[in-house]
Amino acid sequence: QVQLVESGGALVQAGGSLRLSCVASGSVFSFNDMAWYRQAPGKQRELVAHITTGGGTNYADSVKGRFTISRDNAKNTVYLQMNTLKPEDTAVYYCNGRWHTVPWGQGTQVTVSS
Repeated sequence: QVQLVESGGALVQAGGSLRLSCVASGSVFSFNDMAWYRQAPGKQRELVAHITTGGGTNYADSVKGRFTISRDNAKNTVYLQMNTLKPEDTAVYYCNGRWHTVPWGQGTQVTVSS
């Protein structure tokens, strides 16, 4: 049973923008804070941004001011708007619950060229 489907990743030049989407099953999304994570080659998965059920947000220092997380409760979808992308943002991006996780989806690849 697929519970998380991420999309929107692409190859983009530094300074560009992307918008990632994640559709989650109702059981994952409805009562959970949601988050975007990323994993770069050779590195551990890290938390990028977090949004509460009420819409409050938090960001990693490395993306603050450049990334915006949002959610559409009617569509069980969480978004990540990424602006002013940098090569160090290159990673596979995943969504999942912030405090309660389910099996990870396939992620979506973001590659930022210099």
